[in-house]
Amino acid sequence: MIILVTGSNGLLGQKIVGQLLKSNIQFIATSLGENRNSACPAINYQSLDITNEEAVITIFDEVKPTIVINTAAMTNVDACEEDEDNCRKINVHGVGLLFAACKQSDAHFIHLSTDFVFDGEAGPYREMDRRNPLSIYAKSKVDSENLLIRSAYKNWAILRTIIVFGEGENLSRSNIVLWAKSALKKGDPLTIVNDQFRAPTWADDLAWACIQTAKIKANGILHISGPETISIYELVIRVGKFYGLNTSIIQPISSQTLNQKAKRPARTGFVLKRAKSTLGYEPMSLEQSLALIKN
Repeated sequence: MIILVTGSNGLLGQKIVGQLLKSNIQFIATSLGENRNSACPAINYQSLDITNEEAVITIFDEVKPTIVINTAAMTNVDACEEDEDNCRKINVHGVGLLFAACKQSDAHFIHLSTDFVFDGEAGPYREMDRRNPLSIYAKSKVDSENLLIRSAYKNWAILRTIIVFGEGENLSRSNIVLWAKSALKKGDPLTIVNDQFRAPTWADDLAWACIQTAKIKANGILHISGPETISIYELVIRVGKFYGLNTSIIQPISSQTLNQKAKRPARTGFVLKRAKSTLGYEPMSLEQSLALIKN
């Protein structure tokens, strides 16, 4: 088994690399530009632009991966709304190139997707529930999923997830838990939406699910998230309380007051039955994962 990981500089990519190293599984980590993860040995890293067809073909010829875990994506929802061309280039075209290379080499393709493929009217969602994307980002992820779903080649898995959090190195973006912890430590008043409900996902749990999917070559769609669906407001409150920080400075607001460029689903959350039965997936509680960040 040789695993090619894309987006290895991101939070999930770093967690996957760390677990692959501990398991002594052969891999090559890739991201756009230099390796920003000091835990990833230089010998295991190559720069890769997944939107460059020649570069994708070349690395497949060199590495000959038997499994690809694609975590690379443009995930800033509002930025995608402002730059649809780049969003689709990365989230759809790049995925198409990777999937085509997998088909050519008979490799197992594991693709990361999102709860945003749903409209939030009927959560928690099962894998085969009707998708109805509300934003350009969400539509790009639906289109990338469709590349796999509609293909005659069935050696693939789609892992949908929700609000991934955890600690990483030199990350280009923070995440809700680390941001909340930092903001509350500063003591500045916070206004947090109380009408968006999600199941926050510990990055280490998601990385485990990706590798387990690779190990057993699971196919089809799998929902991977934390075990509990709560409002963003409650999430920030619980982060503050866990770390002994002042939560009286947190005020709830509605999504309408934010004037966000991209529309978000109101309530998602996942039914985890298939992931538990297929992978043996047992996610940590929010407080269990916060304890590991604390340490």
